[in-house]
Amino acid sequence: MSGSVDVVVVGGGIAGSSLAIVMAREGYQVVVLERQTVYRDKVRGEWMACWGVAELLRLNLEKPLLDAGGCYVTRAVPYDEVTEPAQAEAAVPPLDELLPGVPGVLHVGHPEACEALTQAAAVAGATVIRGVGEVDVDLGDVPVVRYEHDDIVYELRCRLVVGADGRVSTVRRRVGIELHQTTPRTMCGGMLVDGLHAWPADQFSVGTEGDLLYFVFPRGNGLVRLYLLHDIAQKGRFTGPDRQAEFLAAFGFRCIPGSEMFGAARPARPCAFYPMNDTWTDQPYAPGVVLIGDAAGWNDPIIGQGLSIAMRDVGIVTDILHTESDWSETAFADYGEERRERMRRLRIAAQLRTDLAATFTPAGAARRRAYNTIWPTDPVLGGPHLTMLLGPDNAPAKSFSQPTIDRILALA
Repeated sequence: MSGSVDVVVVGGGIAGSSLAIVMAREGYQVVVLERQTVYRDKVRGEWMACWGVAELLRLNLEKPLLDAGGCYVTRAVPYDEVTEPAQAEAAVPPLDELLPGVPGVLHVGHPEACEALTQAAAVAGATVIRGVGEVDVDLGDVPVVRYEHDDIVYELRCRLVVGADGRVSTVRRRVGIELHQTTPRTMCGGMLVDGLHAWPADQFSVGTEGDLLYFVFPRGNGLVRLYLLHDIAQKGRFTGPDRQAEFLAAFGFRCIPGSEMFGAARPARPCAFYPMNDTWTDQPYAPGVVLIGDAAGWNDPIIGQGLSIAMRDVGIVTDILHTESDWSETAFADYGEERRERMRRLRIAAQLRTDLAATFTPAGAARRRAYNTIWPTDPVLGGPHLTMLLGPDNAPAKSFSQPTIDRILALA
């Protein structure tokens, strides 16, 4: 299509489709441009923390994700080499009681979630165009988006371009917004497995044993997403034709009771590893453009905040678009400021999590054991840990100060 609309969303993933739903429901003319005709499993975020679920519910976006197979999990058992299983099970936080009205953390398949939200955007009145090729953006008071579809180039004028096109965002590069990055310290790999009926459907677990950090995220009916993290120096550890079998064999952890259950699991999707790091943008907007989701910078997935970040981005940006008649750069200044501080706090939480759970040395284990004893009773020292569930604005500001970081790293 060509012509003029209110909003062009480049990227029909979770962030872009969610924003399209909210804006289309309000009667705005929205066009979503998405490259993929079929969403592929790329081992992406499938865990939404309690604070992200609170945003999801506020935006009235829960139903598409539950219809896509999403489920709430209410128990988090931290099986770990420095904790006895009975102690880990006794330390289970009640995830359905942490934030008012939030029924727990949400687990949902990433490709399934993208498909459900894209379809919901179309039902809400947005025009969704799949299989889009090259996209170009002209900045200004009336931005112009050119895109290729079926070998024809189309042109759309709009009031605003929303860049929701992921980590290698074309929109971000086109408008010249700089992406800052930390150096990766770990590699993370994931694989969806089937047949793991012995794992409790209402429980996820995260812990460290030896030189691996593991995650177990159930999706019901025996489907479970498994993740492993190891030091970046071991890049290529799980490669070759036997990588799926080796990946599953690694889950024979002594710290998980009955870990032989993983031997019954069957690979259901590919096994792939990626380097883990933090990125951010100082100003996620430009004349006629605003960035959301990974396009605006992402948090190290070691603390699993990607989906929650996307929901917060969508919530803040759509609130601005609903209340401001002027969608110029000035309108997004508060969003930029809030996001910078949010990502700074999450960056600190992720770096500390790496220091505590993915420093595979005796000193790292001693520090983790000491921190596990202290954080439940110290709100300041516990702030970076609780941030993973409650969000960065529900922890004391002092939790993210250098003296607090130094105190945590000095634990032994």
